[in-house]
Amino acid sequence: MQTEKLTIVPPGRALEGAVSPPGSKSITNRALLLAALANGTSRLTGALKSDDTRYMADALRAMGVGIEEPEATTFVVTGNGALSAPGQPLFLGNAGTAVRFLPAAIAAMVSSEVVVDGDEHMHKRPIMPLVTALQSLGVDITAPSGCPPVTIQGTGSFASHHVVIDAGLSSQYVSALLMAGPCSGKPFTVELAGDEIGARGYIDLTLAAMRAFGASVEQVTPSIWQVEPTGYRATDFHIEPDASAATYLWGAEALTGGKIDIGTPATHFTQPDARAFEVISAFPDMPAIIDGSQMQDAIPTIAVLAAYNNTPVRFTGIANLRVKECDRVRAVSLGLNAIRQGLAREEGDDLIVTGDPALAGQTCPAEIDTFADHRIAMSFALAGLKTSGITILDPKCVGKTYPGYWDALASLGVSYEQEIPK
Repeated sequence: MQTEKLTIVPPGRALEGAVSPPGSKSITNRALLLAALANGTSRLTGALKSDDTRYMADALRAMGVGIEEPEATTFVVTGNGALSAPGQPLFLGNAGTAVRFLPAAIAAMVSSEVVVDGDEHMHKRPIMPLVTALQSLGVDITAPSGCPPVTIQGTGSFASHHVVIDAGLSSQYVSALLMAGPCSGKPFTVELAGDEIGARGYIDLTLAAMRAFGASVEQVTPSIWQVEPTGYRATDFHIEPDASAATYLWGAEALTGGKIDIGTPATHFTQPDARAFEVISAFPDMPAIIDGSQMQDAIPTIAVLAAYNNTPVRFTGIANLRVKECDRVRAVSLGLNAIRQGLAREEGDDLIVTGDPALAGQTCPAEIDTFADHRIAMSFALAGLKTSGITILDPKCVGKTYPGYWDALASLGVSYEQEIPK
C-alpha cells in the first residue's frame, strides 16, 4: 500500500508571522466529558476540533449527550447528569484521553454493558492499571490483552469509594478516577500507589477543569485526593491554546532565528508542555541533560532541535514515551538516524542526540516513518526547515490534534513537494 509523502522545502530564511495554535486537546477532552456529566447546557469556546476530540464528542453523543458545534472552535454540550448505554461499542481511534477517561465515568453512571475500543495502535496501549483500579471498586471490567478493547458490565455505581491507582505509566488513569468521583454518590478518595506518576502537571489541569464545573476536590497529600459527591454543574468554559502544538512553532522560531507570534505568552499556559519554552529558548545551547518526565509530548520537538544543537543532549525520564501513540523513543531515534546515521541512540529508556549544527544547509534524503503518530510528523517537519530532503510519510496523521499544521507552516512561507498515491 502506497503512502502519501510530503517533502519540506527549507525556506532559507527566518520564519516570521502570526499563527494561532488550536485549542488544547487535553483541556478540550476534559471539558467535553465534564460538561456531558453536568446537568444543563455548557458552552465550550476555544476548543480543539480534531480526530481525538471528535471521537470523544461522538462517544458522548452515543450515550445520550447533546453536543452541537455552532462555530469552528465551539461545542455546546447539553447533559442531564447521566450517561445512557450506547447502542454499540464505542470506537475511539487512537484517542488516549478518551479511552482512559471514559471507562471510569461509564462504570460510575451506566447500568449496562459498554465496550470501549480503538484502532490497531490503541490495541497496543496499556490500560491495565485503570482496569485493576476499577476492579478494586467492585466494577466488572475486563481487558484481556491488557490494552483496549475494554468491556464494562456497568451497575451505575461503585461498591467502594477508596481507590489506589498505579500511575507510573500515565497520569490519565488518575484523571479518569478523579473526574468520575463527583458522580459516585459518596465521598471518594483517590490514592497513588507509590510516588511515581507520569506528568503530574496534567492532574492540575484535571482539578482546575473539575472545579470550573462545580466539583469540590481537595489534595490531602501529594498522593491522596478527596472528592466530594457534588456532581457537576453546567458552565461556560474557555479553553486555552494547545501548548504541545505551540512547541512546534517555538521550535520553528528558534531553528530559523525568526519571530512567530502565537498570540499567547509562554508564561500564560497552564499545560505542562509549556515548560519546553525555556529549553527551546536556549537553542543552540540546550542543556546536556533534559528531564522529559513532566513535558512528555514536547520531547520529540526538542529532540529534533537537539540534532542541530552545539552539544549532545541526553533525554531522561521518558520511558512513558514508549507507550504513547507509538514508541516515540524508538520513532525519534529511527527518524534522526534516517537523516544521518549515528545522530541518535537509545540507552535503556534514555535517548541521546549527538547534535551537529553542520546539518543545516545540507541535503540528507530521508523518509521519516511517522508510525501514524501526529507528534513524530510535526516534530520532524522542523528538520525540514534546515535540511533538504526531509520527507514525512503519512502527513495527514497530524489531524489527530492539529489538522491545520501544514497550512500554519505554509502561512509562514514554508513550501512542500507532495506525492499522493494514485
